[in-house]
Amino acid sequence: METESNQAQNKILLLYVLNKVGKPISHNELLELVTSVIDINYFVFQEFLSELDEDKYLTSYKKEDVDIYEITDLGKNVLSLTIDTVPGIYKLDVDSKFKENLDSLKDKYSISAKYTPINDKEYTVTLRINENNDTIFELSAHAGSKEQAKKIVDNWNNNAESVYPKILELLFQ
Repeated sequence: METESNQAQNKILLLYVLNKVGKPISHNELLELVTSVIDINYFVFQEFLSELDEDKYLTSYKKEDVDIYEITDLGKNVLSLTIDTVPGIYKLDVDSKFKENLDSLKDKYSISAKYTPINDKEYTVTLRINENNDTIFELSAHAGSKEQAKKIVDNWNNNAESVYPKILELLFQ
């Protein structure tokens, strides 16, 4: 049985993991990451997720029948106030294991974008989604300036999870 102190630490570490991911993440991906860095069983994990959601420290929603989680601003504030209560060795352990597991998740599913010059003023922007090393989506577009190309790349890298379904929806109409 976990002590209240261990429960609180594990909740903080769960928020820490969500914060390190830095973007919405599926339930299964989050479970995989968290159980690789925290000794926690599925039922306790579910309980912690529910409590953190009720407290508005994270938000959850369904996207194409998949539960998605993301840390809220309130969760980030609570994390910044409480992370110092977690011993440094735990954070180091989380950071080292997290990097290994995040890299393997990135190998399974990655978003990329780049721009290449056509001439001094025009650029081709290429947006891509890879899953299990296969390209599942690729789009090339013209940009009239380097600033416009950079903005497209930044928007894709930060918002591909929401932009991609919208593009598909428009194409399927």
